[in-house]
Amino acid sequence: MMKLFSFEKLKVWQKSRELSVLIYNSTKTYPDNERFGLISQMRRCSVSISSNIAEGTGRHSLQDKARFTEITFGSAMELLNQTILSNDLGLLSDDIYKTIRMELTEITEMLDGLYKSQKNS
Repeated sequence: MMKLFSFEKLKVWQKSRELSVLIYNSTKTYPDNERFGLISQMRRCSVSISSNIAEGTGRHSLQDKARFTEITFGSAMELLNQTILSNDLGLLSDDIYKTIRMELTEITEMLDGLYKSQKNS
């Protein structure tokens, strides 16, 4: 049987993985000249969210865990900015933009709760 690591049980990590898939699929339609611009940036940010959640669970002190949660929140804000710009540029439909924004809102609310629990323990 395969071991399940603690981060894999976190709803926020699961949601962030789903968001990465959404970002990868949404950026497939971007023009080729954005391959090293918004496409690359958005994909890296989305992967960074789930990766930093996973890495943070491997830290021993709550202070270190909280720091990784802060970094994760920053990546989420960066992705939100890039999503807004993509919508402004007509690269994302309003429906996809709203979906991504709702997912990011839910993820950041979960991250806020995780951060508070790490800081208050």
